[in-house]
Amino acid sequence: MLELFYSPTCPYCRKVLSFFESNNIEFTPKDVTDASNYDALMKLGGMAQVPFLVDTDRNMHMYESDVIIDYAKNLK
Repeated sequence: MLELFYSPTCPYCRKVLSFFESNNIEFTPKDVTDASNYDALMKLGGMAQVPFLVDTDRNMHMYESDVIIDYAKNLK
């Protein structure tokens, strides 16, 4: 399962969200303006940086929009 931590005002997050939606990639969005999602981001990644992708099936964690998009392209 993919979990994407994002901020609604972040252009890099919008880039990833747009890619996921236009390519029908299933994911769980985690808006970090919600305190519980922010706390989870800090626990999992250790940095207050978004976008942050967690692939729970493959135990992968990653930052950076282009890295996330490249990773998602290889999941298909």
